Amino acid sequence: MPKYPEITVKLIGENSNAFNILGICIKAMRRAGLTEKQVDEFRMEATSGDYQHLLNTCMRYFEIE
Repeated sequence: MPKYPEITVKLIGENSNAFNILGICIKAMRRAGLTEKQVDEFRMEATSGDYQHLLNTCMRYFEIE
């Protein structure tokens, strides 16, 4: 179960550039009313590895479409 199951992020069919994926997720977090501390926590975790780590982090945090 994702950390924020109430947030669904559409990644399939989107530009798969890492910066674009990060932006989509952060925008969804802000729309859901999460704090900047929560956004920063996600950002730090998501960018602490390679591209596959970014995708895995997104799947751990959100519902993915």
